[in-house]
Amino acid sequence: MSVIKDENTLLNTLKRIDNEMDKLNDQKIIAFFDHLGLTERPDIPKDFLKWETILVVVPNRHVSHELKSYKYSISRLSFVTNPYAQNVHIYDFKEWNAITRNKTQFQVRELLKTSFGGVRNIIEGMN
Repeated sequence: MSVIKDENTLLNTLKRIDNEMDKLNDQKIIAFFDHLGLTERPDIPKDFLKWETILVVVPNRHVSHELKSYKYSISRLSFVTNPYAQNVHIYDFKEWNAITRNKTQFQVRELLKTSFGGVRNIIEGMN
């Protein structure tokens, strides 16, 4: 004897609700990025909603702490602090995962100097 009368109907209902939740979360992501001014920047990819998980790179721990609460209220976001970054940046988390896989902490730190928003400080006047 089955407790569920019509499993297909239940599965379809749950799938429909999941799709609606995904759409609402996408709206949260857009609102969050709008508030941060990211959607207006030309260096930010416009197809970020296609990514399974969005990596948000923040320039320091202060910004990281300020945005921490949103990490738990918006799905599909992951945060990394890059002290070499000057602004908040976003990337496809799959790209981050592929590049940092099997790297030591030192190698990742060196990578952050020139990638994922990192910019090496160049002292003017020195050659």
